[in-house]
Amino acid sequence: MSIDRVFTKDNLDSYLKELGKEFRKRNGTKMPAEIILVGGAAILANYGFREMTYDIDAVITASSAMKEAVNAVGDKFLLPNCWLNADFKNSNSYSPKLGQYSKHYRTYSNVLHIRTISAEYLLAMKLMSGRSYKKDLSDVVGILYEQEKAGQPLDYSKIDKAVKELYESWDGISD
Repeated sequence: MSIDRVFTKDNLDSYLKELGKEFRKRNGTKMPAEIILVGGAAILANYGFREMTYDIDAVITASSAMKEAVNAVGDKFLLPNCWLNADFKNSNSYSPKLGQYSKHYRTYSNVLHIRTISAEYLLAMKLMSGRSYKKDLSDVVGILYEQEKAGQPLDYSKIDKAVKELYESWDGISD
């Protein structure tokens, strides 16, 4: 992907707004969709320390019209085919419980509800992933720093609770 096709806080919101319009055009208003942003996209949406991500990882709950809408937005803005994907579901950081610990972010076109993962659960996901070749560890530090700066520090008990609620134990957390 070229440098002009990365996702930033500004263009993330623009692409999601366009996705809401496209989804509504194809699906109408009777059956809304929900997307839970995880990973780098959730960090972009909630924090200011990361400048970009290369794709948008998400839990997507929608009718089949969503795939068409995603492709239409991708074509319109020359985005790669997997610009919005649920591939992370095949990783060790995925938990089917993520929806329980998500929070409202924005709604677009009255049919596309965007949610993000709450801080301690996002931190648990990053710890579970723990990829040294990615930004997982710097994301952990960034989340902790920004939560502290906002006057909402994450102590060990909150993180421990999140890890256990998502993954039952710390066993899968990398060193």
